[in-house]
Amino acid sequence: MRAILALAIFVVAHPACAVTLQLDGTPVQGGLMIGRTEPDATVRLDGEPVRLSPQGDFLIGFARDAKGTHTLGVTGPDGSREIRALTITARKFDIQRIDGFPERQVTPAPDDLVRIRAEAHAMKTAREISTDDAWFRSGFEWPAEGPISGVYGSQRILNGEPRTPHYGLDIAGSAGTPVRAAAAGIIAFAHPGMYFNGRTLVIDHGLGLNSIYLHLSEIAVKPGTRVEKGQTVGCIGATGRVTGAHLHWGLQLGTVYVDPQLVLPPR
Repeated sequence: MRAILALAIFVVAHPACAVTLQLDGTPVQGGLMIGRTEPDATVRLDGEPVRLSPQGDFLIGFARDAKGTHTLGVTGPDGSREIRALTITARKFDIQRIDGFPERQVTPAPDDLVRIRAEAHAMKTAREISTDDAWFRSGFEWPAEGPISGVYGSQRILNGEPRTPHYGLDIAGSAGTPVRAAAAGIIAFAHPGMYFNGRTLVIDHGLGLNSIYLHLSEIAVKPGTRVEKGQTVGCIGATGRVTGAHLHWGLQLGTVYVDPQLVLPPR
């Protein structure tokens, strides 16, 4: 009896090992954090489940106006837990004034609104189909060469009217300049000419992370195609609502637009 009791005390005195958790990135407004844990673990952010790849990869994205402290909880298959508090760092965003748009592109007519809603629905539907493969683990590179003409988060005033913030990175360039896949993935959506966006591509990088390429003059890939980081997918153009040729490149995790420039290497 004494031997059994001593063994029981020995087991209780050694808690389960801590669950594995790697987390890269900064909890900042517009930030994207890339994590990895055990494949059979459970990950929650503020109590809400977070998707995992078969290898245990996961993503966390913070919106432009995110604030406060968020709780990341990871529970391993053996019940061990890791909890981290992620306090959001605030940023200051610029005001960008752009004039010269045709009035119909600033305030669309009723017939245009029907088209705009239909295009937005088609794009949203395509984006909701996302693989569990962590293509984003290829890393990111700049999708085009050229000067930056617009940044994430800036408050846009079009023809003197305040509009929603800009949720992407604008890279200016001559029409026909090659546009590359910023990371590996699957072509989820291709459109020959949306009202606002012009020729449009969406690449699924896995786990609900998509990159969006707008205003293209050419599209060189088809939906369902697997692409590698650095592969040419189209060309810079001036299609849709623009005042000059450029690439608008956006990055979206689920419904959250994050700052694409934060995942890019320095030039």
